[in-house]
Amino acid sequence: MEQPALSLQLNDYRLVTAEILYHLPDHPGLLQSYVWQDYDLAPRLPVLHKFLDFWSRNLEGKLHSIKVARAELITPPRWHRAEALLSIH
Repeated sequence: MEQPALSLQLNDYRLVTAEILYHLPDHPGLLQSYVWQDYDLAPRLPVLHKFLDFWSRNLEGKLHSIKVARAELITPPRWHRAEALLSIH
């Protein structure tokens, strides 16, 4: 069972986002982007490493590069008021 986000953050987990660039299996000269996001422990990032190990073992797209960003502090969720309301019939 997954722990709620606040519980993870209280245990030093932070929201981590990784942009993964990989080579397309059928066209290795082309790169595709995949965005991964989960709660993880910095600086070792064991959850991300587990995902990347899975990728390397089971998926055909060879990894090219990975950019990682993470939130440092516990923050409340953000919301923004809508500027417009559109109805589609």
